[in-house]
Order: sequence, then structure tokens, then C-alpha cells
Amino acid sequence: MCLREKDGAVIVQVVLQPRASRDEVLEQQGDALKIRVTAPPVDNQANRKLCALVAKLVGVGRKQVEVIGGHRGRVKQVRIAGATLEEVGNKLVPE
Repeated sequence: MCLREKDGAVIVQVVLQPRASRDEVLEQQGDALKIRVTAPPVDNQANRKLCALVAKLVGVGRKQVEVIGGHRGRVKQVRIAGATLEEVGNKLVPE
């Protein structure tokens, strides 16, 4: 599963594809969620765009979403505060 709870927040395992044609959540890929963003992987732009997209989709503030692992790689761990596991699963994980 790509989602888990830890210390009152939800951790999402993400495979990020930067420089895409649009921002979107694609599918669950193994134990991670594949997400595409339009930003390039330069100067932390793709990470910031990923956090903004996740915050918008889940319905939490931008500051409640942060990359906590994999800052320079394609596989990342994203921490979402202010939402439950069920809420994040319903809003992020495609069926």
C-alpha cells in the first residue's frame, strides 16, 4: 500500500515524473503512487509543485504537505498533516 499513518499524519510513497505535459495523479505503481508534474527537477521546483498538487487534491494547506524523503530522487515520501488516512486515500488514490 502506498499510504500509511505515522505520528498523526499520512505518509504517501510517490514516484514522481517531472516535466510532464500536465499535473496529475496517474495510478498506483507497486507500493507507490505515480504522479506527474509540469515543473522541472531543478532548484526543488518539482518537489514544490508536487506538494502544491497534493495539498490541492487533498484539501489541506500547502504548508501541511512536505517531502520528507527522496528529495533528489524520483521515489519520494510525502507527509500530509491535517487529513486522515481514509480522506487521503479517497482523494488521491485512483480506483
